[in-house]
Amino acid sequence: MTNTVSQIRRSVMTLAFPITVSSFLQRAEGIVAVFLVGGLGATSIAAVGLGQLLIFIATTVVSGLSVGSNVIVAQLWGARRRQDAGEAARHFLWLSIGISLALASLGILGNRVLMEQLGAEQDVIAFALPYSTFLFYVIPCTVLIQVLSSVLQGTGDTRTPMYAMIGVNLLHVALAYPLIYGRWGFPALGLMGAAIAVGLAELTGALYLLIRCRPILKPSLQFRVDLIRSMWRVGASVSGERIVQQAGVFVYTKLVLLYGTVAYAAHQVGLSIESFSFLPGYGLAIAAATMVGQSIGAGKYARAKLENWEANRIAIALMAGMGLMFFVFPEALLRAFTTDEAVVELGSLFLKIVALLQVPLAITMVLAGSLRGAGDTRFIMGATVIGMWGIRVPLALVAALWVGQSVLLIWAATIADWTARMALLLWRYRSERWRQIQVIR
Repeated sequence: MTNTVSQIRRSVMTLAFPITVSSFLQRAEGIVAVFLVGGLGATSIAAVGLGQLLIFIATTVVSGLSVGSNVIVAQLWGARRRQDAGEAARHFLWLSIGISLALASLGILGNRVLMEQLGAEQDVIAFALPYSTFLFYVIPCTVLIQVLSSVLQGTGDTRTPMYAMIGVNLLHVALAYPLIYGRWGFPALGLMGAAIAVGLAELTGALYLLIRCRPILKPSLQFRVDLIRSMWRVGASVSGERIVQQAGVFVYTKLVLLYGTVAYAAHQVGLSIESFSFLPGYGLAIAAATMVGQSIGAGKYARAKLENWEANRIAIALMAGMGLMFFVFPEALLRAFTTDEAVVELGSLFLKIVALLQVPLAITMVLAGSLRGAGDTRFIMGATVIGMWGIRVPLALVAALWVGQSVLLIWAATIADWTARMALLLWRYRSERWRQIQVIR
């Protein structure tokens, strides 16, 4: 038993570390893009941020496709149904191409309207429009990277997606600087240079992943409606969950804005710092989804429970450590981002609040990953609706509009939200109703 637990612990870490690195690099690509255009002025920075926001909104819609690919391929792989797993991967590849082309068309036609609805100023829109239009032309590459990475992760290969993201980031930096500012014989293209660098880097990453996926992809003599139906059962709830979450975050952020520029700045800088604690949690959540999915596919439910336990234990240790750092050294962390003393003072209180969130957040992230691996995505969406719209937003509204109290009460609403989600997912997991879900047949 001890050897089994040690083996599972090593497997969890082996899977999770590359995913954590990949997640960091995905986040870093957007941060580096903003940094590189900094020399062009505030309008260009705002334009890049706006373009990235539109792409993020678009890819949120297809998040269910990537999660569904991971879960279904993992379960089929665990059941040693390699032909079915390969056919599923090929079906999901074509499905992702079709959906991404539709998203590209909608984005190119509607990005100006979206920018105006978001309240962007006309000079920012003038800069952002060609930038975002080019990004929508290459959004099929962005979607392919997500889906092909999920397919590989479903087979237990998390290193190849990591290598792809390392290559994407290195190529992006190598191309962006000379194309933006006209160095080393390249023309100075400004924001279009930044967009071209992103496009070429992501095209290269997508082609690399496609080549590495070729041994997995299997041709199918017929259109597999059963696989598409399984994808819908898993993926629709995931996309719904992400949309519900982002809509709630939008409303919540609007409430924080009521407290002024300093409060909003403290909120944003604090979130940037806190986001580093999400990376190991996210990596362990995907590792749990992959391992649990493979074990369920193989009919090894006892092993699936051990895998969830080990992933949770590691996540709690890592994220609790991050929380302790947030609580003890908030000023030092904030001063790495800003010299504004008012922001540092208020942001320190924000970091102490989110420090209390780290253990509930760790448990929730890994439990959600394990339940996704079992295909129990509808319950996760329900827990998100209850936590965000039944608890966080109402409490924040009461604090902001009726009570008129400090912004600290707005931030404290997140503790109630994530604690409730943790309790719901713990109840669901312990009920073992996830064992009755049939993702594949």
